[in-house]
Amino acid sequence: MTQVRRSVGEALWGMCAADAMSMPVHWYYNIDDIKRDFGGWITGFNAPNNRHPSSILTLSNSAGSGRTAWSSGGNRPHVVGSVILHNKLKFWKASGGSVHYHQGLQAGENTLNAICSLRVAQALTGGKFASVAEPAARGAVLADYVHFMTTPGTHGDTYAESFHRAFFSDWQDPRPTSSSKVLEFAEQRYQQKMNVSVPDSQLDAIGCLPMAIPFVLLSATANEDQAVSAAVEFVRLTHPHPKVEKYVTLYARALHATLNGECLKQQAEAALKSPELDAWDTCKPYIQKAARFPTSSAEGLKVHQSAVEMLGMACYTRAALSSMFYLAHEFHSDPHGGILANTNCGGENCNRGFALGALLGARAGYTGGSVPQEWKDGLRNAQEPIHEILKML
Repeated sequence: MTQVRRSVGEALWGMCAADAMSMPVHWYYNIDDIKRDFGGWITGFNAPNNRHPSSILTLSNSAGSGRTAWSSGGNRPHVVGSVILHNKLKFWKASGGSVHYHQGLQAGENTLNAICSLRVAQALTGGKFASVAEPAARGAVLADYVHFMTTPGTHGDTYAESFHRAFFSDWQDPRPTSSSKVLEFAEQRYQQKMNVSVPDSQLDAIGCLPMAIPFVLLSATANEDQAVSAAVEFVRLTHPHPKVEKYVTLYARALHATLNGECLKQQAEAALKSPELDAWDTCKPYIQKAARFPTSSAEGLKVHQSAVEMLGMACYTRAALSSMFYLAHEFHSDPHGGILANTNCGGENCNRGFALGALLGARAGYTGGSVPQEWKDGLRNAQEPIHEILKML
């Protein structure tokens, strides 16, 4: 139990450290821009620049999912600025583009998805549920989510990805707030979304994992099927897309096994070989090439950057999970090196890093290691929630 508790604790630190590390270079698709903007590869927490070299924030749909150009409801009301992300609409509508998605955050601050994940864990630990898999637990989490997202001043981030905007676009008509009513709304919404002929492709993204991960962490001592079910039952309510559940299942099984002492390297290899990803043959040449260089060397980083570029830098779940499990395989016993490599591989490194950091932290915690203390100390808005969660475990 002590080892598993340590594993859960280091997973919390790892996921938040990885998210905060990547935040200033989130969605940098030209990795040379990282070196240019920060005077070399990232080695610690940084604040973002106001300008983002490949930002498409101003093309994003402030009324719902995706981009404005894709939206059929051109006259739909904004959810950004009115329902969520209060006082942030001006950045979405700025002339000239290139606004950083996380402008205004400070070094060591976490993105919105990471904060939402910590609030999930707080709602679950504070609710004293017999099992986090019960409907009442999901209802409590969703009610807290609605309150947090719709209350001005609760966070400082500028960006909310498509699943948030789509949820609150649908929510703003009935506007339920109680746990039972929000749960009922989300369940009905899931049924409706799963019956459409063309699902929202923006929901098939690795951003499905952060709010689901606490359900696995807090089911670490339950059996694997219970832990997986708890995560999947919840993610249906935020990401109603037919492909998402199999990817969440794959990740949740790997995380639960790692929390309980299974070898992360073996878990990552099994995930990469799974029919869901089928990426092992693509990874093997990069794994063999990286083995020629010292861990965390510049030459090794270049190999990992090439691997992630080949496997997928973007948010779509299959590619992003393939990149994430590749990094988990290569840095299975090195949370410091793995978190930095993930950041410096660019692309969708925040949500990918969040999932990776949980795995690397879990393995380190179980085997007596830890996420670097200086990173724990440097987390600006995650320290208090993590300490509170650990106290309630």
